[in-house]
Amino acid sequence: MSNKKLTLADTAVSILDLVPVLSGKTAAESFKNTLDLAQHAEKWGYTRYWMAEHHNMPGIASSATSILIGYVANGTKTIRVGSGGIMLPNHAPLVVAEQFGTLETLYPGRIDLGLGRAPGTDHVTAMALRRDLQGAGEDFPANLEELRSYLAPASAGQRVRAVPGEGLNIPIWLLGSSTFSAQLAGILGLPFAFASHFAPTLLHTALKIYRDSFQPSETLKEPYAMAGINVVAAETDDEARHLATSLYMSFLSVIRGTARQMQPPVDSMDDKWDMSEMYAVQQMLLYSFIGSPATVKSEIDKFVESTGVDEVMITSHIYDHAARLRSYEIISELKKGTRG
Repeated sequence: MSNKKLTLADTAVSILDLVPVLSGKTAAESFKNTLDLAQHAEKWGYTRYWMAEHHNMPGIASSATSILIGYVANGTKTIRVGSGGIMLPNHAPLVVAEQFGTLETLYPGRIDLGLGRAPGTDHVTAMALRRDLQGAGEDFPANLEELRSYLAPASAGQRVRAVPGEGLNIPIWLLGSSTFSAQLAGILGLPFAFASHFAPTLLHTALKIYRDSFQPSETLKEPYAMAGINVVAAETDDEARHLATSLYMSFLSVIRGTARQMQPPVDSMDDKWDMSEMYAVQQMLLYSFIGSPATVKSEIDKFVESTGVDEVMITSHIYDHAARLRSYEIISELKKGTRG
C-alpha cells in the first residue's frame, strides 16, 4: 500500500444483494427488485453485483444463486455479476465448474465466482443439502483445487472435464469471516473478500494475514482485498436511522433464531430488544454506516483509510425499494464526487 490517504473516491464500490423477501411480499417481487437494483447499479457505475447462497431462510431468496446470477447478467450489459458466495461444501466441484462455465460462456468477461466454506444455513439444512457432513469445511482446500482444475485448460488424458468450463478465465475469489480463507487466498494468490458486514471481529487480522501470506500468481500479482459493509444512506441522519431499524430487526431475528421476512421500519427499537440483544446486534453490525451523505462519506472514508481495502462491497438492508435505490445512488454520487 502507498502512503497516500485513501478515501471512498479511490476505492472500487460494489453491491452485495441478499435478495430480501419483504414482509407481506413474495420471492417473485424480490427478484424483480433485484434486477431493477442491478440495472440502476450498472448505470451508477458500480463495479460488480454479487448475490449470496443462503438456505432455509424465509427472508432471503437467493438460494439458487447461479440461476439468479444468470437472470441478473441477462438483464444488464456491462456490470460484473457473481457470487458472494457459493458455499463450496454444499456442491460437487464439477457442478460448480459447469454452472459457472455456462454463465461465463453466456456472459463472457462478466462473471465472478466467489467461494465460501461455510454452509450458509443451519446444521439440519446442511444435512439436507449434502446428505453427509463428513469433511465439510475441512475439505475446502482440496475441493477448491479440484474446482480450479476443471476451469483450467484440459490436460492430456484428463477423464473428467467441465463442458463448458475448462479453459475459461473465471475470476475466483475466496470469501471468509475468519483467518482461514485469508491465508489460503494469500498462498494461492487469489483475491480475498472479508464478511465484515456481519462478522467484524477479525477483519484487520484477516487482512494482515492475507497480505503477509500473499504469493504472486498468474491470477494476481499483488494482493487485492475487499470488505463488506452495511450502508443506510438517506437525505438526513434521522431518516437513515429510521430506515435502519429494518436492518436491526433482521439481525435481532438471527440472534434469536427466529428468522422471518424483512420487516418495515419502526419508530423505535426500544420495545423490540433488551440491552443484551441490542449489544449483540451492534457488535455484529460494527461496520454499518448510517446517516446523511456527509455522515456516511466521513465514516466510509475512515473505514477505507483504516483497512486499506481495494474495494468495498455494500449491502443496504432497507425495506422500501425506492429508499434502497436512493441509498445506493447516494453512495455512487459520493464516490464520483458529485455529492458533497
